[in-house]
Amino acid sequence: MKISPIRNENDYQKALERLEDIFDCKKGTEEGDELEILSILIDQYENDNFPIGMPDPIEAIKFRMEQMGMKQKDLAEVVGFKSRVSEILSKKRKLTLDMIRKLNATLHIPTEVLIQDYK
Repeated sequence: MKISPIRNENDYQKALERLEDIFDCKKGTEEGDELEILSILIDQYENDNFPIGMPDPIEAIKFRMEQMGMKQKDLAEVVGFKSRVSEILSKKRKLTLDMIRKLNATLHIPTEVLIQDYK
């Protein structure tokens, strides 16, 4: 087992190939330990080089509504009037702190997503 740091794209590709080769190894074996360490190194490289930004707050609300089978009238019960929901979803009205709290509690969308600025 020779594990090296992942410093560039070439190292990353080699690590992925090796990971694929030993993916089904049993825990507690030498290759199992290599798999665990390699997974950590790959994860760190990906987090450093391919960061994933947070979603747009309104798109997150729409997505969560779809997941939960909610309609605009259902969201009106959370944030107020149906016309207000329409304005929010079309980005004509900004979310208030009270709305953010209610959306977090009801839709379980992280507040870090909801408080972001959007256009």
